[in-house]
Amino acid sequence: MTDRSFLTFCRLQTRLLGAAVAGLLGLSTARAQQPADSLLPAIGPRFAAYSQRVPAEKLYLHVDRPSYLSGETMWFKAYTVAGNPHRPLAASKVAYVEVLNRENVPVLQTKIGLARAAGWGSLVLPSSLPSGHYTVRAYTRWMQNGDPELYFHTTVSVVNTHTQSGLPAAGPAAAPDAHFFPEGGHLVQGLLSRVGFKITDGAGHGVAATGVVLDPSGARVAQFATLRQGLGSFSFVPSSAGGGYRAEIKLARRPPIVVSLPVVESRGYVLRLEEGSAERLRLVVQATGTGDADERLFLLAHAGQQVAVAATGQLYEGKAVFSVAKTGLADGISHFTLFNSRRQPVCERLYFRPPAQQLRLAAQTDKPQYGPREKVSLRLTAAGPANLSVAVYQLDSLSAAGGTNIVPYLWLTSELRGVVENPEYYLTSPSRDRAEATDNLMLTQGWSRFKWADVLAPKPAPLQHLPELNGHVVRGQVVLSATGAPVANVPVYLTMPGRYFQLYNSVSRADGSIRFEAPDLYGPTQLIVQPNTERDTLYRVDLLSPFSTRYARRPSAPLQLPPGWAASLRQRHVQSEVQLHFQSKTPAYSTPLPDTATFYGKPDERYFLDQFTRFKTLEEVMREYVPGVMVRMRKDGFHFLVLDHNSRNLLENPLVLLDGMPVFDTNKIMAVDPLKIKRLDVITARYFHGPLVYNGVVSYTSYKGDLGGVPPDPYALLQDYEGLQGQREFYAPRYDTPQAVQSRMPDFRNLLYWNPNASGEELTFYTSDQAGKYRVVVQGLSPNGSAGTTSFDFEVKPAL
Repeated sequence: MTDRSFLTFCRLQTRLLGAAVAGLLGLSTARAQQPADSLLPAIGPRFAAYSQRVPAEKLYLHVDRPSYLSGETMWFKAYTVAGNPHRPLAASKVAYVEVLNRENVPVLQTKIGLARAAGWGSLVLPSSLPSGHYTVRAYTRWMQNGDPELYFHTTVSVVNTHTQSGLPAAGPAAAPDAHFFPEGGHLVQGLLSRVGFKITDGAGHGVAATGVVLDPSGARVAQFATLRQGLGSFSFVPSSAGGGYRAEIKLARRPPIVVSLPVVESRGYVLRLEEGSAERLRLVVQATGTGDADERLFLLAHAGQQVAVAATGQLYEGKAVFSVAKTGLADGISHFTLFNSRRQPVCERLYFRPPAQQLRLAAQTDKPQYGPREKVSLRLTAAGPANLSVAVYQLDSLSAAGGTNIVPYLWLTSELRGVVENPEYYLTSPSRDRAEATDNLMLTQGWSRFKWADVLAPKPAPLQHLPELNGHVVRGQVVLSATGAPVANVPVYLTMPGRYFQLYNSVSRADGSIRFEAPDLYGPTQLIVQPNTERDTLYRVDLLSPFSTRYARRPSAPLQLPPGWAASLRQRHVQSEVQLHFQSKTPAYSTPLPDTATFYGKPDERYFLDQFTRFKTLEEVMREYVPGVMVRMRKDGFHFLVLDHNSRNLLENPLVLLDGMPVFDTNKIMAVDPLKIKRLDVITARYFHGPLVYNGVVSYTSYKGDLGGVPPDPYALLQDYEGLQGQREFYAPRYDTPQAVQSRMPDFRNLLYWNPNASGEELTFYTSDQAGKYRVVVQGLSPNGSAGTTSFDFEVKPAL
């Protein structure tokens, strides 16, 4: 990854961040208009500069269905967008997709290529995969700089019907849990505080509850009840500092629990958001014991790291009020952050504004009912151009609920930590209950997606993960073999040997890190990574996993299926086994054709050895008809010299390659049987390749691309590596002839159709032999960032 590539990535965001400057010019202030002080030019522009340097990126994954049997295939499509508005962001070229078990251990991992802000792939669930709830998460390399809570996450159910029960033994149920979140972040003695709470069962699902708040003496100071999904709020005035405040919570059919509230501070700030009117919000700040009765404050509001409000205010008798026009706030979640006069963030509050516009999608089949093996015509209409994906799967007890939805994810859950139950509810038509439930949800969220210390630092900290703008980047580290300490300024070479090879190089940085930009790396392969083993034998090269090793905290309960689902599971098991043994075509992965041109392009000299006299040794070959390379014998053996056709000087020790693998000991090359060599290329000039300069290139290619039987250097690292996943087309049989309809080949598909790149207004597919109800799910994104989804059901009747 070059600095120029990184700057290009940042420039892609410049037009999306123009609102930051506008936000700094059109300010709303507290009380009367206040003159700008040192806070405004310090915090606002630094935040805008940070947003331009570290633009927000989101990734959404449309997974084909919510449940699977072990052995089935999961299909998915990735959409990458900017922070806000959610316009397609064609910056990252690789997405990482993982399936995690309950312990956050990856059971499946893959990398898919992205083009024009989208990509798709599939994962075959092993037949030995135990039953349970699994988390599918996805992210880009750039997103690894942020909180793993903000990666894409969704839960799928997997049932292994090959075991007797298909389910693990149920352990003891986890105890219910409750968390309390003071509005703005703090409870302060003597100041009215609103507190949001979330009460969940052991699986993280909200439960209904009531309770009371007791002070340290046991006196009741507040009472509360959940509204929806275990969420609610209450207000009270803490009268004493320190701990001791507790909540006694009553749950249905469970014993009561007692939970301590956050510690009450003796001094500090409290931020309260109120609906001032239909057009404006009021943010009320109260402070006590801060040491400055007339302290200047600064309020910053941003959505997707774009500034919406930047306002100064002043405390008057310990209180300040900010009035904000709702029309000035972006759709989605806005983060309100309050700074004190020392430029320290002291309070934060989230506010959600439902999107004013969504991508209008409509889908309809030509009939509401079909018979087995009948053609289905699906008509799609979208309000303007859109990138769409379509899934059609059978509804049964296992797959009746769940699934991902692009609209609430982009506008709501992608900005929040933890699990949000039924996120679609918060985007429904406005009502008093929905507004209160949404406010409770915002109350139970923590601080921003980034650290303010990084934003306000005078010198930006280096980013650990650079975006993959041109393709997959292989990362590694050079260390001392004896101690493991990182080593800087060591040239390292990476190659994938073969008849069509590519060579990459890198020079280790101060921390020993190396990066190889390898856009043509697809499928399973073996990499050879080595420094100059004739000179750098004290060093070891380690390749690093490109997958994130940081995980979100998401509770998950064991999968428990009601006895009434036995019939559905038997049917799914039969479907899966029949398809596995009788499907007529198994789609294979296809990868782009290899680049037959070598990295050095057209050589200055090229020799096909079969066109010349076949000598017994390579020494004779080189001396007899390769004028561009001179062979010299010294005390340590053979050396090559290349006559530079530019300067007419001799270049000693050119880069010698065998099927793309650097060979630093010329004696090893000279020992190769020339009958195994098909071609010889020579570059008779200095060659600039990445950060390195070669004194010419001498490249041998064997007939089989197998290194001609020469083993790699003992100091070289040989590692099996999985590159980008190749494309695999979803296969479904067509019954467009009488012979196909009458075929005795069984068709028990429960996933009738998957199209990650749906285009055109009419799509066609065929039903299977399996009767039942089927669901059509269409999701998509427009070029202007409007997301949309629609779904409906149709039925397949059994044959008469």
